[in-house]
Amino acid sequence: MTTKEVWTSYSDDLKNFILSKVKNSEIADDILQETFIKIHTNLHTLKDLNKLKSWCFTIARNSVLNYWKTTNQTFEIANFESETNITLNNHTEKDCLRGIIQSLPEKYRKPLFLSDIKGLKQQDIAFKLEQSLSTTKSQIQRARKLIAKGFIDCCGFKFDKKGNLIGEIQDKKDCKVCK
Repeated sequence: MTTKEVWTSYSDDLKNFILSKVKNSEIADDILQETFIKIHTNLHTLKDLNKLKSWCFTIARNSVLNYWKTTNQTFEIANFESETNITLNNHTEKDCLRGIIQSLPEKYRKPLFLSDIKGLKQQDIAFKLEQSLSTTKSQIQRARKLIAKGFIDCCGFKFDKKGNLIGEIQDKKDCKVCK
């Protein structure tokens, strides 16, 4: 995503947000310009494009706070915080993953949990579950494949040419696993 695309998508919303805080159009324009300079210089550091909007609003919020600080004006932080709520899609990969993991058969879920969440070595998991190491390894691999299949079934993800799972999280109402 380029700075121009971010500008096209969010500049009006950001300006309205800034204007609601400073109540002066010229100052709001200056703060908006400062915000987009920060967005432009730091856009490459954003790792998750799903968080772009909230990231932009956080930069705008901090730019407004910097304005208030540099002009030595006071403001009610409590009011400022309550007015900065950003409506985002509350449905995330974590929601889908939680639903997918819960739908896994216990024989796959438990070794996967011990390996990928608890960080135990597969040999220790095999000992704890009183089964062979090869059984444990295959259960963990099978669980990982089922998770990938879950994302494909739930949200329509696909594998790219390199075998990486790609796609976008659907609205919760459209998900088949976690709704």
